[in-house]
Amino acid sequence: MKILVVGSGGREHALVWKLKQSPLVEMIFCAPGNAGIASMATCVDIGADAVDELAAFAKKEGIGLTVVGPEVPLSLGICDLFVQQGLRVFGPSQKAAILEGSKVFMKDLLRKYKIPSAFYETFTNSKEAHQYINKIGAPVVIKADGLAAGKGVIVAQTVAEAKEAVDLILEDKAFGEAGSKVVVEEFLCGEEASFIAFTDGKTVLPLPTSQDHKAAYDGDQGPNTGGMGAYSPAPVVTEDIHRQAMEKVMLPTIAAMAAEGRPYKGMLYAGLMIDKGEAKVLEFNCRFGDPEAQPLLMRLESDLLDILNAVVDDRLDQVELKIDPRPTVCVVMAAGGYPGGYEKGKVISGLDDAARHQDVFVFHAGTALNNGQVVTNGGRVLGVTALGNSVAEAIDKAYAAVADISWQDCYYRKDIGRKALARNEVK
Repeated sequence: MKILVVGSGGREHALVWKLKQSPLVEMIFCAPGNAGIASMATCVDIGADAVDELAAFAKKEGIGLTVVGPEVPLSLGICDLFVQQGLRVFGPSQKAAILEGSKVFMKDLLRKYKIPSAFYETFTNSKEAHQYINKIGAPVVIKADGLAAGKGVIVAQTVAEAKEAVDLILEDKAFGEAGSKVVVEEFLCGEEASFIAFTDGKTVLPLPTSQDHKAAYDGDQGPNTGGMGAYSPAPVVTEDIHRQAMEKVMLPTIAAMAAEGRPYKGMLYAGLMIDKGEAKVLEFNCRFGDPEAQPLLMRLESDLLDILNAVVDDRLDQVELKIDPRPTVCVVMAAGGYPGGYEKGKVISGLDDAARHQDVFVFHAGTALNNGQVVTNGGRVLGVTALGNSVAEAIDKAYAAVADISWQDCYYRKDIGRKALARNEVK
């Protein structure tokens, strides 16, 4: 079978890497791809948001399955277009992808169906939002309604910061049309975890638990990013929390979407806040997390194509996941300045040395080829991912490989996986 993977990040490199292991796969294309993906798939110069071009390419090449990585093409209705043209595609419809595309829709759905989450109000008027902030006080969370590449969420520690965040989104349009509405939400204490599952709209098949590191700097300081690293499993998700996540969040959300006339198929990713033995929903994403996809797909022993086909064909209840019991850790190496302004085109050295480490794979995200050299081409550049017999060993292996790689103004967090270590020590 010929496969098309849509996207250009570390998640898409991980998808290509895992799909390439399937004996059912004849050839993989990736649009637009990156320098790392180019070593194992044919990269096609079509943007992930050029949905009409992607459909035409899939038809011309006789693509057997298209796997959509990022959120933007999903929100543009790529899956609907492919289905209309008789093409097989993995991902939710446009009507279902609104679960990630609009935080207002998501919060309203959770409230209507009594799925645990923070209290909130939504605003289009900054003055009214300011009045509400005066009433509830700080800390408080301000969110742009639409898609903002993981950066449209601002945790404000003071009332003044919260009002500034509202003005940044509604008045200054820092996130463009994504900020035509804001959600002002209760600040939830606790520890975050990612709960990611395959679903065909009836069955929900969860992957192992994982935890993302969203803040830019060590100790969870600094601005939010698309993710500076991840590990799996996340010990904060106990058996009881796992049961809660399935029974109170995942299954009710799938049922709610069906009841709203928005049947949901694809990946469902719940960002959970866990505190005092209780899990509440922070956000939903309609795709694999990035960087969570890297450690999760490294642990997945089942044939990924089998699972994706089962989702498309509504027979996920016949699938059982095989998982490597060893923990995985992914350290994201980013461009200096990210998530703010940064320069592209810096030559990356040490990739061959890093590739020699056992149980380590370097997934490319923001990379490109320039005169035969791999150069930086984005904010998050690489995801160095390692398997270990323990979390500590996986951390050591990942950072040993990271130490071999360099470019001018390279930056990465030094504390990925430390929360898991601390929890394991407490046990």
